[in-house]
Amino acid sequence: MKPIRRIVLRTLFAALFLIFGVLPGAQAAPRFDQTPRIAVMSAFEPELALLLGKVKQPRKFSVNGVEFTTGKLQGKPVVLFLSGISMTNAAMNTQLALDRFKISHIVFSGIAGGANPGLHIGDVTVVAHWGQYLEVLMARETASGVFAPPPGKLLAGMSNFGMMFPRPVRVRSARHPQISEKFWFDVDPKMLAVAQKIRHVKLAACDTGKKCLSRAPELVVGGNGVSGSAFVDNAAFREYVFKTFHANVIDMESAACAMVAYSNGVPFIAFRSLSDLAGGGEGANEMHTFMSIAADNSARVLLAFLAAWR
Repeated sequence: MKPIRRIVLRTLFAALFLIFGVLPGAQAAPRFDQTPRIAVMSAFEPELALLLGKVKQPRKFSVNGVEFTTGKLQGKPVVLFLSGISMTNAAMNTQLALDRFKISHIVFSGIAGGANPGLHIGDVTVVAHWGQYLEVLMARETASGVFAPPPGKLLAGMSNFGMMFPRPVRVRSARHPQISEKFWFDVDPKMLAVAQKIRHVKLAACDTGKKCLSRAPELVVGGNGVSGSAFVDNAAFREYVFKTFHANVIDMESAACAMVAYSNGVPFIAFRSLSDLAGGGEGANEMHTFMSIAADNSARVLLAFLAAWR
């Protein structure tokens, strides 16, 4: 091969390796610092506002348009950022934080829709297990209202909603490199134990505009939560979610974060306050009416958690 052609080919292969990220010996993006930090996440700005205002010694970083704020919260080293709304954003930006910071634990604070009819708007939930309710097989309709899923891995004991049949996801992690099937991703038991000991958190029943709830909100620890890339405002589907998954809450991010945390072997927990009843209320969806109360209540419980965390 002529020297010029050899040089051209080497240059071309090097460029392709750089483009596709497989250059031999290529290094991962450097971390911004080596301080072990608790990642504090929310989906969008109103959920993080109260927490950002309490960060001591804040310092800003930006990666891929995502702003990260390091500092101390309740005396603990933290990095705060927005996951973005919905599952793909949440998974992508959780991993981005893990790659750029030395994350010891992950906590999520935000609003959610209530699935459990025993809970009320403003209540804060800290569930023990997260699943993806839209990880489904969409079955063929063989007759009017009759759906026949093809042979495959479905979840025993979990009913379908029309053509949608729940199924597990295939996952692997550093600790368990072999592919396994899971539906539920557990929060960290030590973090959950601390959440169970939180007492006397003052939860708001009114916002700054004097808009008030009909009852005093409560903190509920334990149970299940489910996530999916859909805003749920449907009474029938809410009833199905509670009956099938025994879920207290429905949101659009937590299960994605829990799955990324599982893959990386990082402890995770989420604090979710009910801003609406996912279609179970008597009138229009309540999210925009009570979002401020719910977001602040979730943040208040997270602050109490950090204060108690050792």
